Amino acid sequence: MKLDNVFKKTRIAVGRKNYITFTRRPEVPEGLLRKCNKCGGAIIAEDVKKDHYICPKCGGYFRVHARRRIEMVTDEGSFEEWDSDLQGGNPLEYKGYEEKLEKLQEKTGLSEAVITGKAKIDGRETAIGVCDGRFLMASMGEAVGEKIARAVERATEERLPVILFACSGGARMQEGIVSLMQMAKTSAALKHHSDAGLLYISILTDPTTGGVTASFAMLGDVILAEPKALIGFAGPRVIEQTIGQKLPEGFQRAEFLLEHGFLDAIVERPQMKAVLSKILALHENGKGTDFNRKECAQDLVADGRKEEKLTAWQRVELSRRKDRPVGSDYIDALFTDFVEFHGDRYFADDKAIIGGVARFHGMPVTVIAQAKGRNTKENIERNFGMPKPEGYRKALRLMKQAEKFARPVICLVDTPGAFCGLEAEERGQGEAIAKNIYEMSGLKVPVVSIIIGEGGSGGALAMATADEVWMLENSIYSILSPEGFASILWKDSSKAKEAAEVMKLTAENLKSQGIVERVFAEPQTYTVQNMDSVIMQINEAIEEFLMKYGSMSEQELIRHRYERFRNM
Repeated sequence: MKLDNVFKKTRIAVGRKNYITFTRRPEVPEGLLRKCNKCGGAIIAEDVKKDHYICPKCGGYFRVHARRRIEMVTDEGSFEEWDSDLQGGNPLEYKGYEEKLEKLQEKTGLSEAVITGKAKIDGRETAIGVCDGRFLMASMGEAVGEKIARAVERATEERLPVILFACSGGARMQEGIVSLMQMAKTSAALKHHSDAGLLYISILTDPTTGGVTASFAMLGDVILAEPKALIGFAGPRVIEQTIGQKLPEGFQRAEFLLEHGFLDAIVERPQMKAVLSKILALHENGKGTDFNRKECAQDLVADGRKEEKLTAWQRVELSRRKDRPVGSDYIDALFTDFVEFHGDRYFADDKAIIGGVARFHGMPVTVIAQAKGRNTKENIERNFGMPKPEGYRKALRLMKQAEKFARPVICLVDTPGAFCGLEAEERGQGEAIAKNIYEMSGLKVPVVSIIIGEGGSGGALAMATADEVWMLENSIYSILSPEGFASILWKDSSKAKEAAEVMKLTAENLKSQGIVERVFAEPQTYTVQNMDSVIMQINEAIEEFLMKYGSMSEQELIRHRYERFRNM
């Protein structure tokens, strides 16, 4: 035994002389201390296990064995394993492959790199699959693909949601083209599951790469990720070697994917079970649809104001007030259990659109709002409520998701108009708006749109092709801003006040034309502090809307919506 392993040597200088002292190192039971491979700090293994396998010093995430992961997110004793003995072959007759598999099976206690089965999360039954990186980095060979496909097929038969935790280096090289075919197999099984109207939640952990990313991992109705997880098709080393450049910090990490529109949310590991439980609860069929009706006045006259006629321009100014309630205020006031989903799955997450799933009096609904900010900083972040193409594509993705799960759609419209800019045109602003209008006209679920502030041009219509459109008393809805109207027709934007009168853009004008169905009274000075009276009106109107349109067949809904616009 080396002396340094038992004693700590310390050099002490006294005057001109140096002395060496030896003190016995503290004795630590073997295997208790570990070194964090991210920060290098010494950590106590047992403490890390108790704290969801997270480094207490740097917050870095350690990889979790599949069975431990199942224990962390499912109800105790509820897991029932499926296909536990399923194994693949050696299609390439690759030398040493079978022996390697046998050694891994002995070492890990697993038959293959994924565990599948059925479990409960807060009492809600779900099919679940978890990849285990200890087994050939959870690469997807025939057995992995087969186990996932069988689990999804069984979930489809039993009408269960599916939750898959991905952690993989991609396709398994030792199985060649057979491994590649598992991408198609798993994707096809998930398509059948989706066509049956069932929920699939994909959770991406570190790392999720290659053929797994390009198949089942990125096909979730909801896609979540753990913080800082590496996620990508080609690995960072391969990309750097291909392009001959150093990749930027954070490239291909979960946060990068969220910003670029490919994730719904990043979830901390200790909160994962609660988040999954909430999403599962919001997708339970046929539950919580009874309304608790309230008495509510349709007109607001109790605030003591004088009934004075405002000009169209005055209403334009009121619709633009900085202290006027914004989309997120209505979400907070009208709905419960809101879970925000992010991204268009193509390019980015546009913060000018907020959308997700919530409950209205117990009923799951999809809520989408054009979002202005409450202050200058938020307005800059949300681009002053002017969506880019990726914002409209995010909204449409959520509407189509609502259609799949038979959820009504409630849109809150508040935009000066779609963003006009070079990048918006490059990414197809016109196409994105057109596609929203096209698809909304045929959505098979009830859709109501409420204009809460500005309803500017096609940028508003892209979220207002609905069964009914409602307006607040001092909101506006128009072909263009008054300034733009005056510039185009009169070559003088300073005539915006006159233009506002000509355009007939007020709620009163639009109701009389049959463009909108309802108008809600609002206080003279309308802020978050006095929203209650408006919320009561909207609350009752949504109840009535859902009762009326919820009883219609899909064909009746589509026909009604078509006739609504056909007659304008």
